[in-house]
Amino acid sequence: MGDIINQILEVITGMGYWGILLGMTLEVIPSEIVLAYAGYLVYHGQLSLVQAVIFGTLGCLLQHVILYAIGRYGGRILVDKYGKYLHIKSKHVDMTERWFQKYGVGVVFTSRFIPVVRQAISIPAGIVKMNIFIFLLFSGLASIPWAILFVFLGKTLGENWKNINEIAAPYTQPFLWGAVGLMFIYVWFKSIKHKKSQ
Repeated sequence: MGDIINQILEVITGMGYWGILLGMTLEVIPSEIVLAYAGYLVYHGQLSLVQAVIFGTLGCLLQHVILYAIGRYGGRILVDKYGKYLHIKSKHVDMTERWFQKYGVGVVFTSRFIPVVRQAISIPAGIVKMNIFIFLLFSGLASIPWAILFVFLGKTLGENWKNINEIAAPYTQPFLWGAVGLMFIYVWFKSIKHKKSQ
């Protein structure tokens, strides 16, 4: 890991589970690393597995709500101007906006397992003023298994939790392919429904 990431991690580690919450909300460093650290705290008995998953999931949801609010109250102008500070490029928002318009609210769930897109999808959800309760439901359902996976891996790795990026790839592939499969199924149902309504 780079020096900057290590410095940020030192701040997070000094805050315990509140650090997990903050780390997931801001995601200055990848969520996988923050969640693996949460697993490391479980390994040392400083947190329970349930607590780590709860704080990781809450942090993830807070991030999504912030991005949703940016889309809802700031629109594309704000995103195009300040998105780079959130590590979100306009092209990613363009892509997710097209998905959202074409396939509807279901992409909020399936997109959560796709890197970069999982953050960007919250912005068009806000722009189109998606129902906030449905947005939180879909986001939460997708965030929980993601949190469980990386907390568990962090706990399993123990002192080697910082090697999460090297270890996690075989475990994240099923999530990615599962998301792609769910996307195809969702699109298929949407197309059938559209044809029946004509």
